[in-house]
Amino acid sequence: MVRQDNIILKKEAPRDQVESIVNLFNKGQKDQAIHEINTLLNLYPLSPLLFNISGAFYKSKGQLEIALKQFMQAIKLNPSYAEAHFNKGIVLRDLNHTSEAIKSYQNAVNIKKDYPEAHNNLANVYFHLKSFGPSIEHYELAIKYNPSFAEAYKNLGIVYRAIERYDKAGENFDKALSINPDFVLATNYRGLVYQDMGQHDDAIKFYDKALQLNPNFVDAINNLGLVYREKNQIKDAIKAFEKAIKLNPNFANAYYNLIHGIKEYQATDKQVKTIHSLLEAENLSKDDRILLNFTLAKVNEDLGKNKTFFKYLNEANKLRRKKLNYSFGQSQDQKLFKEIKNIFNDKSPLTIENNLDQSTSIKPIFIVGMPRSGTSLVEQIISSHPEVYGAGELNAIGRLCVPLVFNKSLSKANKISEQAIKSIRSNYLDLLARFDSQERIITDKAPLNFRFIGHILSAFPEAKIIHLKRDPVAICWSIYKSNWSGLGNSFSYNMDDLVNYYGLYENLMGFWHQKFPEKIYDINYEKLTTHQESESKKLINYCGLDWDQNCLEFYKNTRVVKTASSLQVRQKMYQGSSEAWKEYESYIKPLVSGLNSK
Repeated sequence: MVRQDNIILKKEAPRDQVESIVNLFNKGQKDQAIHEINTLLNLYPLSPLLFNISGAFYKSKGQLEIALKQFMQAIKLNPSYAEAHFNKGIVLRDLNHTSEAIKSYQNAVNIKKDYPEAHNNLANVYFHLKSFGPSIEHYELAIKYNPSFAEAYKNLGIVYRAIERYDKAGENFDKALSINPDFVLATNYRGLVYQDMGQHDDAIKFYDKALQLNPNFVDAINNLGLVYREKNQIKDAIKAFEKAIKLNPNFANAYYNLIHGIKEYQATDKQVKTIHSLLEAENLSKDDRILLNFTLAKVNEDLGKNKTFFKYLNEANKLRRKKLNYSFGQSQDQKLFKEIKNIFNDKSPLTIENNLDQSTSIKPIFIVGMPRSGTSLVEQIISSHPEVYGAGELNAIGRLCVPLVFNKSLSKANKISEQAIKSIRSNYLDLLARFDSQERIITDKAPLNFRFIGHILSAFPEAKIIHLKRDPVAICWSIYKSNWSGLGNSFSYNMDDLVNYYGLYENLMGFWHQKFPEKIYDINYEKLTTHQESESKKLINYCGLDWDQNCLEFYKNTRVVKTASSLQVRQKMYQGSSEAWKEYESYIKPLVSGLNSK
């Protein structure tokens, strides 16, 4: 529906004429409405209202450039026209002119501060930019000026979920649903929060409810598949993903999810032909093109067609890297590692152990290393102990520490402040306390936390840090095969980038070992897989726990596993995975030679 307002014009078109044209548009007669609004504009060329309505008409037709011109003319005629600024912002966002869209939305709320839709849209842009603070601020303003704004509550829940504030996320989704019980998207997101927290039965209830509201809601069906996969209910997972594909044969996500260890395609499988045809479509989104290339790569790997496997794998990685606009030489990675070392290079590091709040009974264990180094396996072993809760990969440490590294105002003389350390500790412990667990020892297996070992040991002197070591080529090859969704993995899609990043990793780990001797427990993945019992006992002993036989039977652990290794860690210990890359050695020469030269 086209919005109208009560702007009084010096030369205003008759209200009944304007309403008649708007009604015409809302009945679907768009071309006729555009013709008549332009005719009216010829008679009333000084009318901001008519230009705003005309812009809305053109936008609905996908003619964004013309729409933008109309909104700009409306603003030129009336610079205080908040709605025109708002509509201009929508078009600019659609045209991917993000910074200009922010300015337009900001102009709208500056003119009319109690403009909930403008605050909501402004928050959407900030969220897209991962500026979570401003995003939360404007969603809250949208709600303040419209307490019944279910969409804003839903959006606020999405932000809180992104920063792992699952309690706040759940509260906002619940509020959205109290306003609109049939809000399908909010229902689905409520399920996602339960899934995040490992409360699978509750998650399934909300996905089922979403499907009652909309039986063809493929996102909810896909999420059901992910829940079943996490629960190791493989048949149910396959059934869900294939149902999603049946309802939407273009649903790239479902094809991609099927390849993650739960389905091995045959050359004659009809889905393979469908995937090929989807890739040929010119209007295929960038994200879907990436997913389908990764999918076909795995299909051809399963079929033993190595050349074709690498064709699709290299294309997927190329597209993903391009989308991320990443190059090692121009990335923040080198700067981040350099700044971290500067902060902790002081001969007298900050020691505030006696000033830290020691009231908590929670004891964190951080499992770090390069991705695909075996962190999931180690967490599965440790969390099989009855006194341990496996929280999986948490993004909190990176989210808390990265701003501290780059914000010099938060540190003095390249030395992290006591206030910053206390903030890391309180925020992180607050997150762990929200997990629905009776166990007080909690593992966090976010591999890239190796970057922040200095911050971790400053904030948690009582913490255990376990560092996974594995054959470098095995690690980097496994990374290159994967499509990563987490933050900080942009180096993964190019062999030279991988080699360079691995060099940074080795250098920083050497620094940490020198800086914090005897505070980091190194465990070798290959040794763990060949000497399971002895290495597992050493591991459990380091964690300060009595030995429990369940740790040898980790594959029976029914905990949530969300990573790419979710199915592998439910199998008995197997050897030889670090040698798998040798089959493809001729295809990954830049990787092998680069790592061997380090």
